[in-house]
Amino acid sequence: MKEDSMRPKETEEAREAVTELREALARAGITLPSLGLDVITLAADPPRPLIELGCCTPATARLLAAALAGAPTNEGGRG
Repeated sequence: MKEDSMRPKETEEAREAVTELREALARAGITLPSLGLDVITLAADPPRPLIELGCCTPATARLLAAALAGAPTNEGGRG
């Protein structure tokens, strides 16, 4: 497999999104230990990377809820 096909633009963009999310969560005092790229979607041909948020404690879930409570909504967001 050629190197350029192993790291497509979409995968790099997903890695950057994980970094951005991790940093934003850290600014809010939140850590998601399992945050990262979903390996199953990276294995697809072509890769269609999804971001794995992982599990968290109830306390972390409450921190997330509090942080999002005042955040503007993104009506055009995709899941």
